[in-house]
Amino acid sequence: MIERIERTPIMHRVVKSGGLVFIGGTVADDMSLDMAGQAAGAFDKLEKQLVAAGSDKTKLLSVTIFVSDLSLKRPMNDAWKEWLLPEYMPARATIGVGDLGDGCLLELTATAAI
Repeated sequence: MIERIERTPIMHRVVKSGGLVFIGGTVADDMSLDMAGQAAGAFDKLEKQLVAAGSDKTKLLSVTIFVSDLSLKRPMNDAWKEWLLPEYMPARATIGVGDLGDGCLLELTATAAI
């Protein structure tokens, strides 16, 4: 069975199937914040999406973070380490991209167990 949650005009942000939850397109709500603020906001939103899907951040398996400026990776990593305990850190990649939209500094995708 496939369950889709949080529909947008172009996708569902959360899809559950086979004991896994797939999350995409997660960004901070406030694009006026700096990288640390946007990262914290996106991570908090990810946590809410996981809970809505019957999971939580301790069950993360993989996260991919797309950033518009790799020179800002350090503050993003600092927010990551504040948000998630080391024993629950998933496999992760950070990828530099050209443009994520007006003011958006990062966007993430994630896969977690349910």
